[in-house]
Amino acid sequence: FAGLADVSISEDILVEGEITVPVGSRSLDEDYSTLDEPVRDTILRDLKAVGKKFVHVMYPKKSSALLRDWDLWGPLVLCVSLALMLQGGSADSKDDGGPQFAEVFVIIWFGAVVITLNSKLLGGTISFFQSLCVLGYCVLPLTVAMLVCRLVLLAGSGTVSFIIRLIVVAAMFGWSTLASTAFLADSQPPNRKALVVYPISLFYFVISWMILTFTPQ
Repeated sequence: FAGLADVSISEDILVEGEITVPVGSRSLDEDYSTLDEPVRDTILRDLKAVGKKFVHVMYPKKSSALLRDWDLWGPLVLCVSLALMLQGGSADSKDDGGPQFAEVFVIIWFGAVVITLNSKLLGGTISFFQSLCVLGYCVLPLTVAMLVCRLVLLAGSGTVSFIIRLIVVAAMFGWSTLASTAFLADSQPPNRKALVVYPISLFYFVISWMILTFTPQ
């Protein structure tokens, strides 16, 4: 196999947040895999990877961390948490809020799928699941906004409460939009970025509107 000796891997590739087992130098007698490691180590490694992605979202910058080592565990947790906090908020609800949970869950995932398909049709270079990962993780600021709004509503639902919630939701809406576009910017054609940013903004705006108009029963 001539030429294989010249193949090398760049050492400046950022590997933090990787959810797979790190590849390192091992002896010939050592055959290590996830099947050989303790379950505790596997869970801790995956939790650490998810936590690092949360940090990337809360401190948005131009990075490919969420694209390279994508997963859907974080988006699933955020979606379920947001749907649980939003359930039972409809004034015309006649039950315990079960349908509201389903509505929020479907809106988030269906919206993310539509945005991903739009990105691919416009010539995006990322995979389907990479886009779902980024859009799902960037719901984190809005989930924080929902938590703050519920705490504010415990003190009352007057004008002051609405203004506080409006400021918080607007700030977190901007945060989610900027974070998602920072991660997806390089994967879109330069002349079509506006066509990608618009549906992303609309997606997070719908979620923000549900949070802002939430009124507990």
